[in-house]
Amino acid sequence: MNRQRPLLGVALVLCAGACFSLLDNSAKLLGATLPVLLFMWARYAIQAVTMLVWLAVKRGRAGFHAAHPRFQLLRGSLLLGTSALSFYGVQLMPVAEFTAIGMLTPVVVTMLAAFWLRERVSLRRWALVVGAFVGALIVIRPGSGVFGWAAAMPLAMALCYGSFQILTSRLASLENPITTHFYTGAVGALALLPVLWLAKVPVLDLLSQATAQEWLLMLVIGAMGTLGHLLLILALGMARTGSLMPFVYVQILFAAGVGWLMFSHVPDGWAWAGMLVIAACGASSVWLNFAEASARRLNSAVEQDTIAD
Repeated sequence: MNRQRPLLGVALVLCAGACFSLLDNSAKLLGATLPVLLFMWARYAIQAVTMLVWLAVKRGRAGFHAAHPRFQLLRGSLLLGTSALSFYGVQLMPVAEFTAIGMLTPVVVTMLAAFWLRERVSLRRWALVVGAFVGALIVIRPGSGVFGWAAAMPLAMALCYGSFQILTSRLASLENPITTHFYTGAVGALALLPVLWLAKVPVLDLLSQATAQEWLLMLVIGAMGTLGHLLLILALGMARTGSLMPFVYVQILFAAGVGWLMFSHVPDGWAWAGMLVIAACGASSVWLNFAEASARRLNSAVEQDTIAD
């Protein structure tokens, strides 16, 4: 059993949030000069190659064995869909606001668990779901003309990523997380190849003509995506999920800070208010997960003790 090191786990989660914020802002910057499909493919190709080398060195051929290939394919496809919505979405919206709406994922997971897994959802949880969507509406401000139809992209991303998390939580224990990380990159990179061909993206020409800054940004996007998810894997091995997930919401601040440095964009007062509502509801939802899981463990221990008596 892994030794619990909660402070280090929190530090790793914060570093992962910084990685994802740098990734999203770099994607927004690079999207002004290169096709999104190209650097989205580079992001997954870099992850696949990096993890291929890691597994080959650390575990040899055994490291590539997947006990559930269909799980790997579906999981990789869901994360690819999440990335596509994110990479295209940040071209149309400021990264901080996009990130905040995307942070609806914990409450989306609550909804999916209720409808797909038939889990009982308490009134408190439904109240948090409603509150989080109210926060999203404050950020989006429908009818104001601030974001328009583009605001649907982070909402769709939250739904896609929520499905990804549901699948991962149900099946992740059946696979080695590092092996899964390799296949996630491989699925994304291979799936995008025919899309690049159908879209007639001149990959070789664009890569040969890319500037040093464009190459650097592509490497940053690939490295931050790979490293960010690795840090989350390591963090979850050092502390309980319930104690870590509230710190995921610090990514909103990272996104705002990097966005200010790169694009001089500062969210307005309404956006900050909506972000705060989303973060509060999401963090409360995570805390309820933790509290209910602890209560179930306690009740189970009491029942076992009673039976033993």
